[in-house]
Amino acid sequence: MAHDHSQAHAGHSHGEAHAHDHSHFEGSSEKKLLFAFVLTLIMLLVEAAGGMVSGSLALLADAGHMLVDALALLLAFLGARFAARPADAQRSFGYGRIEVLAGFVNALTQFALVAFIIVEAVQRLFDPQPILSGVMLVVALIGLVANVVVLRTLHGHDPDDVNIAGASLHVLGDLLGSVAAVLAALAVRWAGWLWADPVLSILVSLLILRSAWSLLRRSGHILLEGTPEGVHLSDIEKGLREADENILDIHHVHVWQVTAGSRMATLHAELKPGADQSRCLTAIKTMLIERWQVGHATVQFDPGPCPDELEGCGKGGRGVP
Repeated sequence: MAHDHSQAHAGHSHGEAHAHDHSHFEGSSEKKLLFAFVLTLIMLLVEAAGGMVSGSLALLADAGHMLVDALALLLAFLGARFAARPADAQRSFGYGRIEVLAGFVNALTQFALVAFIIVEAVQRLFDPQPILSGVMLVVALIGLVANVVVLRTLHGHDPDDVNIAGASLHVLGDLLGSVAAVLAALAVRWAGWLWADPVLSILVSLLILRSAWSLLRRSGHILLEGTPEGVHLSDIEKGLREADENILDIHHVHVWQVTAGSRMATLHAELKPGADQSRCLTAIKTMLIERWQVGHATVQFDPGPCPDELEGCGKGGRGVP
């Protein structure tokens, strides 16, 4: 079994740069999430008060959404904070997976919130309530501006970071809720359409539902050790067979990610008799990090036919590790 914790030559410097960038991003993420949490908490109180005074379901729904979001942002902040903790004897891969768990929980809370809003909206359709459209409009506009500020603060995160993605999803839901509240306030004020308030709340909920499903699928895929998006095991096998002329076969390939920007792999390699293992190992690891951003790989060199063949790891197969 060949295994190392450093990258040789060019692979080593690339890995160090990646680790440095990720560490810097983590610290930046904490500040962004803390700011987003504080501002969301303030707007939660403003919209809750505005909703009760004006009688608007859209504002109350958005306030309820913000309550969930405030908790979600706090969870995301704690996830980013714990993810920065170093690995220990009990968790050799560190605490980075907490970010993914936070994103998964955030997605689930969105489903619960959507169900609540839809039930309340249907009740309002059958029993319309008077609304103070002026108060509703002012509060909705303030919420809209605040959500734009928060969303811009979280913008530009690592696309693999489901923790920040989950937080951004919540804020996007708030932004859509604020837009709906503004439109509903205008419709009530200028046209007297009381039904616009619950109807627009339902439309926003359906948009949130679609994004929540996407985040749930992505975070669940990572938790199930799924292959990262855009990575195909057949391409890796084919590419690594061409990494060095002494490589006869690459099989039993597994690629997954612990958290954002942390891809790992295990694989078996069969070499020509007398081949330089060190040279082939360097070629394999260099290609993995340069082409597929896999910074941590464990490579087993098989002495001829794969010894794990009885476990389904035949030539070119992908058995259970």
